[in-house]
Amino acid sequence: MLSKNQHKLITSLHQKKYRNQHQLFVVEGVKVVNEFLSSSIQLEKLFCTEDYYNSNAKHTTQIITENELAKISNLSTPNKVLGLFKIPKPIVLDDKGLILVLDTINDPGNLGTIIRLCDWFGVTKLVCSKNTVDCYNAKVVQATMGSLSRLPVVYTDLESYLSAIELPVYGAIMKGENIYKTKIKKDAILVMGSESNGISKDIEGFLTQKITIPRFDKNNSTESLNVATATAILLNEFRRS
Repeated sequence: MLSKNQHKLITSLHQKKYRNQHQLFVVEGVKVVNEFLSSSIQLEKLFCTEDYYNSNAKHTTQIITENELAKISNLSTPNKVLGLFKIPKPIVLDDKGLILVLDTINDPGNLGTIIRLCDWFGVTKLVCSKNTVDCYNAKVVQATMGSLSRLPVVYTDLESYLSAIELPVYGAIMKGENIYKTKIKKDAILVMGSESNGISKDIEGFLTQKITIPRFDKNNSTESLNVATATAILLNEFRRS
């Protein structure tokens, strides 16, 4: 049976302040949970149906009914298992390789997709502004499909971070230089701005080169690209170059 205290704890973790207080976050679904179980992120406890338990009994597990799982799940269709994992300690950032910086990304789906893109393109450091959506938000975790288990995400003051680093800083700006004609450094920072306003004026001042994805629509009917789509195109160009 799921106790009242367990129910209260799990449902409270849907809010950022309680995730920070308990240093725990929720992962749901067989595929995503299994990805985290295979990672270095520490498991607190699994809550699962009996059929999942029969194939994963080696972990700290509590069997619950499908009805109990539905009561604590954030999914419209609960999927056999819910795990509580400990939030990893922040890493110390260095200035090597390609680093992606996000300035006020608000949509959980976009952040989750960007984390998956970092995993795909081998970006090992993701730096977010403090007002970017929490990467341990349940919707973000689900959208990463397990990639969050392999990518450290750091939240920091971007002005302080960018002022102290010596790498070239590329920023996605509507009126920037055509990315297809830009010579790109191997070790660099790529800054992506918010869905509605782009890169903020304060952060734009730290850019050493402004880049853009050219529009081929002759009618100019499309105003902009989704930030996750734009990130995919730009990361592809950085890796291709």
